[in-house]
Amino acid sequence: MPDIIHVKIIKNRVLNITFSDGYYGQIDCDSFICSYTGVFEPLLNIEFFNQVYVNKDLGTIVWPNGADICPEYAYQYLINCKHTTSFEK
Repeated sequence: MPDIIHVKIIKNRVLNITFSDGYYGQIDCDSFICSYTGVFEPLLNIEFFNQVYVNKDLGTIVWPNGADICPEYAYQYLINCKHTTSFEK
């Protein structure tokens, strides 16, 4: 499974992520994350949400409190939303 290698904030809780195989697309975290509870609750604060970064050791995106997104789940999510994803040329 490819790693997430780049993340860019598009707008409120919408991220553009790129995988190591060139696949990329936008994830609307409001629809991707089922519930902003527990470790995800701080992500409701947009200033905290915008602190997202790529952890190269884990191959995924994380926030300062340890919340992260499973890259396999994110990849599958983008495949299911084919109209918003593609491969870099």
